[in-house]
Amino acid sequence: MKKGKIIWLNGTSSVGKSTLAKTLQERLPTPFYLLSVDTFFLIGPEKFIKSNPNQTVSTALTGFHHAIKTFSDIGIDVIVDHVFLTDDAKDHTITRLDTMNECVSLLHDRDVLFVHVTCPLDELRRREKERGNRQIGNAEELLSKLCPKDTYDITVDTFNNTKEECADKIIDLLNYPNKFFAFKTLWQQRN
Repeated sequence: MKKGKIIWLNGTSSVGKSTLAKTLQERLPTPFYLLSVDTFFLIGPEKFIKSNPNQTVSTALTGFHHAIKTFSDIGIDVIVDHVFLTDDAKDHTITRLDTMNECVSLLHDRDVLFVHVTCPLDELRRREKERGNRQIGNAEELLSKLCPKDTYDITVDTFNNTKEECADKIIDLLNYPNKFFAFKTLWQQRN
């Protein structure tokens, strides 16, 4: 069975990943299903999230990563909305480097188009404030902790380009899986 394609959006909070994911879904000629890390954070039982947040959310996160693999295994194309952070990211223990390593281990042999989603810091601050449901300063803190720093298949800037232009750049590259090197490179660096 042919494996499903994976478009992996990695970027800090308020950078525009969710908006870009929805734009991709609208513009892609075939169905791509959106799998968002935020959705998986919400599925854990609340009483256990309060009493043991790291373990509860970590379990859901591992399930999330395996769900991505399962979708691909059965031939379903997906867009993943996620964020990978360095190990020194305070209060973000569940999205640290071990999370990226888990994903790379599970998916390094797949067609993963790894997309760095970015925008200027001033715009990131403006968006975070405008959203009204984010802790001010969180996006800026995460920006310095985002990993990897430079191993991506493509970078799109959601400020200097429209969401449609960003989506079209990704879609254009999607037809060339032989150019998807990032997850394979990250895997080789680990081993």
